[in-house]
Amino acid sequence: MTSISFTSELMRKGVHLTSILIVLIYAFYGKQAAQILLISYLVLILFIEHIRLDRGIKIPFFNLMLRKKERSSIGSYVYFTLGALIAISVFSQNVAFAAVLMTTFGDMSAALVGKRFGRIRIFPNEKSVEGCIAEYFVNLVIAFVFISNLFISVSMAFVATYVETIFVRIDDNLAIPVIAGAFAELALFLTYL
Repeated sequence: MTSISFTSELMRKGVHLTSILIVLIYAFYGKQAAQILLISYLVLILFIEHIRLDRGIKIPFFNLMLRKKERSSIGSYVYFTLGALIAISVFSQNVAFAAVLMTTFGDMSAALVGKRFGRIRIFPNEKSVEGCIAEYFVNLVIAFVFISNLFISVSMAFVATYVETIFVRIDDNLAIPVIAGAFAELALFLTYL
């Protein structure tokens, strides 16, 4: 992973706070309203990606937050939007909320704690043990708030943290909500058989 400054990382993760808006719109206006918001946003950012990647026009705000590898490929915000859209469309409400918020706050805690305090690195992607621990506990709190089943919460938090830590070439903003959400949904289904 190409390193960016702590300030740039903070700004980058701040953009992900839109996940709170997704959850609030879903909670107060329903699934369809959240889907419409995400699809509209997806269309907008795909158009921006077209301008940025196909036309070669540099957009100052985007370039400031993009990692080096993203300057010539699709930005993580596209994957985050797709992951959130899949989560709210496929999973039950509480699982979707947990999956989307884990993607934001778990990832944010891993990046910020890892950047600031990380000393011990994990192969293959050089993420820090300290960041992974921070992410796991944030994910656990989020899962328990929405799932309320300790075993499923512990497991979902582990799955989300594992995906964030181990996946290298697949964007975690897509993988975390889809894989952690699918795991939690399956575990809930098996629990209530």
